[in-house]
Amino acid sequence: MPAETIDVLQAVFARLARDHPDLTDTDRSLMAAFERLMLGRPEITDGTTTVTNICAEAGVSRASYYRSPVAGAVKEVLKDPQARRPELDKLCDEVRKLCQAERKLRSEHAAEVRELRGTAATYANQIQIQVLALANHQLREDNRRLQARLTATTNVVPLPVVLPDG
Repeated sequence: MPAETIDVLQAVFARLARDHPDLTDTDRSLMAAFERLMLGRPEITDGTTTVTNICAEAGVSRASYYRSPVAGAVKEVLKDPQARRPELDKLCDEVRKLCQAERKLRSEHAAEVRELRGTAATYANQIQIQVLALANHQLREDNRRLQARLTATTNVVPLPVVLPDG
């Protein structure tokens, strides 16, 4: 941990002890737990700097944490630009960013797949239309040939067309 973080942590906790001379054992436990987490030396938790982990390291409830003046000191330390969180927090942030990037890439990939499927469907429809047009052309050509053969022969008598009543 950088020296600046240790300095910020010590200054804030010294001011807390000066402003609150009646700090309880719970308050001191919370301070020690937060310091362990900031130094990257957790004893119980995974080391991320969260209220839940501070409470678990200190062995107190979240309610006790929020009632304690240490909660304000913790906020102050974490807001200070000179205070750096341990590497684990940085790595967790990096993992979070990578997961977001992966989600974005998956979304873009899914959109591209949808677009390609739409293009493939359009091409399939165009091919279908061309096949049908070719079949229609072939049928017309067959019909024309048959009509020509029909008119060339004299032994075929056409039947009268009877339309249904309608």
